[in-house]
Amino acid sequence: MRTQALLHFSKDSEISVTFVRSVTIHKINLMYRGMDRPTDVISFAIQDEEEFNDPSDLGDIFINIDYAKRQAKEYGHSFRREVCFLFVHGLLHCLGYDHMNEKEEAEMIALQKKILDPVVKRK
Repeated sequence: MRTQALLHFSKDSEISVTFVRSVTIHKINLMYRGMDRPTDVISFAIQDEEEFNDPSDLGDIFINIDYAKRQAKEYGHSFRREVCFLFVHGLLHCLGYDHMNEKEEAEMIALQKKILDPVVKRK
């Protein structure tokens, strides 16, 4: 099944992806989330905004390449796999998925695997 159909978004949908370093994502995390530390990925869902008018605009994803390199090594897979994982994780957040409890986390993990495994092998 294609990701677009699996996640129920339009073929005309758009999402912004920006690759940043730890210093930059730390500033973004502090400014918008009040968390004084870097992280691996941050997403901003446009649909969360009250003045949202464009259903094709899904939001913005910021991927920390410093963390992606380190995590790829830690998890024993390629840098490409890690960047793709972080993108999919951010995309799911932009589409309204979350991992605030065990049920939500299990759902996100299953979707991430279903999307990634056919595209980018683990090893």
